[in-house]
Amino acid sequence: MTNVSSLTHAISINPANGEQIGHYPFESETELEASLSRAIAGFSIWRSHSVEKRSQALVALAKALRGDAEAMAKMITQEMGKPITQARGEIEKCAQLCEWYAEHGPAMLAAEPTLVEGGKARIEYRPLGPILAVMPWNFPVWQVLRGAVPALIAGNTYVLKHAPNVMGCAYLLQEAFKRAGFVEGVFEVINVTPDGVSTAIADPRIAAVTLTGSVRAGMAIGAQAGAALKKCVLELGGSDPFIVLNDADLDEAVKAAVIGRYQNTGQVCAAAKRLIVEQGVVEEFTRKFVESTSKLVIGDPTATDTYIGPMARFDLRDELDRQVRDTLEEGATLLLGGRAADGPGNFYEPTVFGDVTDQMTSFKQELFGPVASIITARDAAHALQLANDSDFGLASTIYTRNVELAQKLAGELETGGVFINGYCATDPRVTFGGVKRSGFGRELSHFGVREFCNAQTVWLDRH
Repeated sequence: MTNVSSLTHAISINPANGEQIGHYPFESETELEASLSRAIAGFSIWRSHSVEKRSQALVALAKALRGDAEAMAKMITQEMGKPITQARGEIEKCAQLCEWYAEHGPAMLAAEPTLVEGGKARIEYRPLGPILAVMPWNFPVWQVLRGAVPALIAGNTYVLKHAPNVMGCAYLLQEAFKRAGFVEGVFEVINVTPDGVSTAIADPRIAAVTLTGSVRAGMAIGAQAGAALKKCVLELGGSDPFIVLNDADLDEAVKAAVIGRYQNTGQVCAAAKRLIVEQGVVEEFTRKFVESTSKLVIGDPTATDTYIGPMARFDLRDELDRQVRDTLEEGATLLLGGRAADGPGNFYEPTVFGDVTDQMTSFKQELFGPVASIITARDAAHALQLANDSDFGLASTIYTRNVELAQKLAGELETGGVFINGYCATDPRVTFGGVKRSGFGRELSHFGVREFCNAQTVWLDRH
C-alpha cells in the first residue's frame, strides 16, 4: 500500500491504521494557470510593501498559526504519523520563526555600503518574483515555512507544491495565511502531477525554484530549473555522521544520539544516521545507547507519551526493511529491533546495528527511518575519514571534551553544518544546507533571506 497519488488525485492515508483520510483532485491546466496568475499579481503588490509592513504580516501569521495550532498538529499526526507532542512543537517553532524574521529581517535587507569612495555605491536586495517550492512530507509545516518566510519578507511570493500525502496540511497552512491578512497570491498552493511541476518551472512567471526531497527528485528538478535558466536551491538527503571520541561525556552523547536519530521516527534528512565511535568507548556507548533506545515508546501517535510513531508511507517502510535485511546479510550485528512492528499501521521497531563497516548498506545509503548504525573508529583521524566517506554532506556532530580538536575536525568535515557537543537542529539564526549529494544553496539566517534576491549594485556618478 502506498499513499502518494492516484492518476487523478493526491491521496492521504493515516499511517497509524491504513485508513484513507483525504483525496484531493489534481489541478487542471486552467487551474494551474489561475494559480500562477495570482502569484505574479500578488508579487506586484507585495513587493511594493515596505519591509516593515511585510514584517507586520509575519507577526499576524505567527498569531494565526498559534490560533489554529491544535488542528494543524492533529492534521500532521493524521497525515504522516508524527507523534502529537512533536507535531505541536513543530507549529510553535514555525510561529517563532515568523516572529524572529519580523524582528531581524529588515536589517538583513538594508542597503549595504561598498568600499567605493564617497559612499556613492551600494548593494540593494531586490525580490525576484514568485518562487516555486516543491516540499516533502516529514515536516509538513516547518519545511515549508523555513523556506517561505525568508523569501516572503524579501518581497517574493511563494507557490507551494506539497507532497501528495500531506495536502491537508498544505491547505490548512494556506488558510492561516488568509486569516493573517496576506495579499492574495502571496502564498499559493498548487496540487499538480509531476508534469504540472514541469509546466510551472518552465513558466516565465516563476522566477526560481526550491526543493527539499530525495537526490533523485533534486536531480530532476535541478535539471529542469537549469534548462529554464532559473536559480534553484536543493536540500536533499543525508547520512549524517555522529562522532563520539574517547574523552566524550558518554551520557550526554548517548542522550543526544538517541534524539538525533529517532526524533520524527528517524525521518529527518539531517538525522544522526551513522554513529562513529572511537574504539576506547564503543562498548560502553553501545550498551548505553541500546538501553536508552529500548525505552522509547512506540505506538499511537496521538498519545502524548509516544516518541516513535508510524512511518509516513507504507512503501518507505518496505524500502527501509529491505535495507535492514541487506545490512544484516552483509554481516552487521542486530542489537535491537530489526523488523516491522506487529499489528495494524505502518510501524517499524527502533533498530540498532553494531559492527557496521564502510562496505555495508546502512553505511553507504541513507536509511530514512528509525535505524541507527554504530561504526567503530580506531582514532579521531579514522573517525574523520569514515565521516567524510559518504556521498552526502548535510550535517555532522562531534562529541569530545577537547573543543580545540573538535574545531580542527570541523574544518575538515565535508558537511554544511557541524555541531560540537550537541545534535543537529535548525534555527533561524544560523544557515542550513548541504554539499555533495545533499544539495546546494542555503536556507535560514540572512543567507535564506538573500538567496532569492537580486543583489543589485547602485552606483551614483561613476566617471
